[in-house]
Amino acid sequence: MTYQEIVAAVKDFCRDADLGDYKKHLAVEVAITGEGEGVFYIEAKDGRINVEPYNYNDRDVRLIAKADNFIAIAKGELDPVKAFLSGKLRIDGSMEKALEFQKVISRIGADKNHG
Repeated sequence: MTYQEIVAAVKDFCRDADLGDYKKHLAVEVAITGEGEGVFYIEAKDGRINVEPYNYNDRDVRLIAKADNFIAIAKGELDPVKAFLSGKLRIDGSMEKALEFQKVISRIGADKNHG
């Protein structure tokens, strides 16, 4: 999987996501290691989610993982806590913000599975 395919897959997963009453701002930088290596960001803001292929210097947290692991986490196929504990996911920054991101991504996954 190339970097562009990874970003496109995450964008597609997040497309049309409605976070409803989520009024917080959360900026997560994702660093993909190995195949498709690169950095992109996911931003939750004003009830919407945005994915862009850029660094996010004012990020709340940075997640580091191989592409297949990150996509599995995003789709709800891999528990992020288990991924972290097994070394499949590294977190640089606020653990609290990483857990907040887990809630946001879970909400998107629930919408995709029931919408």
